[in-house]
Amino acid sequence: MSSNNFADIIPYGDLGIIALESSREIGKKVDHYISSWRTRSENDEESIHFASYKKDSYLLDASCPRFGSGEAKGILNESVRGKDLYILVDVCNYNLTYKLCGQINRMSPDDHYQDLKRMIAAVSGKARRITVIMPFMYESRQHKRSSRESLDCALALQELVNMGVDSIITFDAHDPRVQNAIPLNTFETVQPTYQFIKAMLKNVSDIKMNPKNMMIISPDEGATGRAIYFAGVAGVDMGMFYKRRDYTKIVEGRNPIVAHEFLGSDVEGKDVVVIDDMISSGESMIDVATELKRRKANRIFVASTFGLFTNGLEKFDKAFSSGLIYRLMTTNLVYQPEELLKKEYYINVDMSKYIALLINTLNHDASIAGLLDPSERIQRILKNYEKNK
Repeated sequence: MSSNNFADIIPYGDLGIIALESSREIGKKVDHYISSWRTRSENDEESIHFASYKKDSYLLDASCPRFGSGEAKGILNESVRGKDLYILVDVCNYNLTYKLCGQINRMSPDDHYQDLKRMIAAVSGKARRITVIMPFMYESRQHKRSSRESLDCALALQELVNMGVDSIITFDAHDPRVQNAIPLNTFETVQPTYQFIKAMLKNVSDIKMNPKNMMIISPDEGATGRAIYFAGVAGVDMGMFYKRRDYTKIVEGRNPIVAHEFLGSDVEGKDVVVIDDMISSGESMIDVATELKRRKANRIFVASTFGLFTNGLEKFDKAFSSGLIYRLMTTNLVYQPEELLKKEYYINVDMSKYIALLINTLNHDASIAGLLDPSERIQRILKNYEKNK
């Protein structure tokens, strides 16, 4: 991916990035990419249209301090007047804490979402345009109503738009149809397929992406779309599991899985990539990997946009040591504990350059269609890989 040449395109507004504390690390990387690209650009700094175009940093000084009661407020320590503003937030960053009446509390997705709203309230009426980049869409798993339930994701999207947000960018939305809640506003859900393939080719020297040696697996019906796309651009076959559930019981808020049934061609002797939007507890992925090994699959790669690991990493450690799983890939779009980054079987898929490209392109009011559809770039890296083997 290139940084694109926007020498003749006037920016929509002076660029500003607010990386909330939950996204501070990836925000710094994004800022570094944009700053380095613009430093090398040929834009006329003497033109009024490109004033403040080249900077050492586009990150703005903002914070959400808390009172002893646990309440908080959004504070801007510099002007955002007329800026094209991008706010980054990771609602899954459980590593952050705050004091509540002397007790230490970990920040939940609800806390992060409230901080996002506080920051939007602080910049509203001043910024020229507000874009929220929320990689893991808040309440994305509560995207539909079953009986007497709330529709939290739809409500959150409508709330952000009503507060003055112009655009929302998320990654691998659990159900993209949730955008129907805000039909008159921009909602983009981005797939990291290109980054997964690139990471595999870089980290596994003997990978063979062809129908004879590889297969893409969807762990359930909901992930079929992304698996079909992955298989299509990689030129390999695809299979899927469907979860047979016990609908007479509810365990931890959902119907328990009774069995995983497989639909697809023979996986014997093939490397397989099991791809999904998120790993929560990891039980489903382990069950699917077990079924694939029972069918004599070769190496099993697990790829997931969001690695939440709500029950820790112990089951993946055991799966790796027993030969069940060969490699685990997740992105840095959500918080990654140091323990995960040190695992021998883990491949970190860095998305910071991609976010920087999206922000840099949108700031110039240019089309991001080419960034959202990576098919040509995938074909290019696959051809280069085959040529250089």
